Amino acid sequence: MTRSTAHEKTNLLQTARTPKIAITVGDVAGIGPEISLRAVNELCDHSAADFVLYGPRTILTRIADVLGLNIPCEIQDIGNVSLNDFQPGQTNATTGLASYQAVEYAIGHALHGKIDAMVTGPIQKEAWHAAGVPFPGHTELLADRTGTDDFCMMLTSDEISCCLATIHIPLADVSSTLSSSLIVRAIRLSADALSRKLGRPATVTVCGLNPHAGENGQFSHGEEENIIHPAIQQARELGISVIGPIPPDTAFTPAQRKKTDAYVCMYHDQGLIPLKALSFDDAVNVTLGLPIIRTSVDHGTALDLAWQGTANHQSMISAINFALSTLRSAT
Repeated sequence: MTRSTAHEKTNLLQTARTPKIAITVGDVAGIGPEISLRAVNELCDHSAADFVLYGPRTILTRIADVLGLNIPCEIQDIGNVSLNDFQPGQTNATTGLASYQAVEYAIGHALHGKIDAMVTGPIQKEAWHAAGVPFPGHTELLADRTGTDDFCMMLTSDEISCCLATIHIPLADVSSTLSSSLIVRAIRLSADALSRKLGRPATVTVCGLNPHAGENGQFSHGEEENIIHPAIQQARELGISVIGPIPPDTAFTPAQRKKTDAYVCMYHDQGLIPLKALSFDDAVNVTLGLPIIRTSVDHGTALDLAWQGTANHQSMISAINFALSTLRSAT
């Protein structure tokens, strides 16, 4: 499906009806079902939205019984997982396939206007791989199914926002994968998203890749000089306020955060370590550039906490509220 076709099929809130939010519950062997159920129980009575859970009905009913939770909304029964197929805290190909299928269905429903936004629970990437899923994670699947080439992963909270130039690749491959075009894309999409959120032009700080931002080539293979500096110059020519490249060890100090609306980070953990240190419980994962609205929790499946009734659902609440605020701003 081409990007233009996806845009044509996605007409958010063109009527006055109550918005419908899809929540894919993630891998049912983890905490996804619990945090999804807790979130809809908390929000259903006072949120101006209808919620739909996407996942195996049998498992959702069982965990609701175990934890004493209601199921106050519709369930899209997706994923053939029986109670005999798994143990809480232990993912496998069956649970991985079910979580993948839930996301596939939600994307299709979003593109056809059956839902207005989707919020995804945590998946186990090993379980996707075991099930033969050809995507490393949500972001790559969403981009493929919506026909989107111009996309980026951003983690955001009230404290900090980080957009990633590269996503789910080994650290050893970052240098060879980085390009000026990837960095410009991350700068442009994060600046646009934060400018809309803040109602003013956003300032983006770009991190260097190497210690001391390469120290003029002393601690690098020329990534700052040959890739990152040209990207920053291109972004400035687009009229974006950009700082950098800043050495990664000083980029996230309180003083620098005061100057920064969004960070562009060269690899996954460069952005997620400061974000989770500052905002683990309430940060939101957003895929920028898609023709549909998708948000997610900022954490994984927490298998050690599965089905125990102790999982913190605040990131799911934040992800749902972010999706709703994005819908409101689109009208």
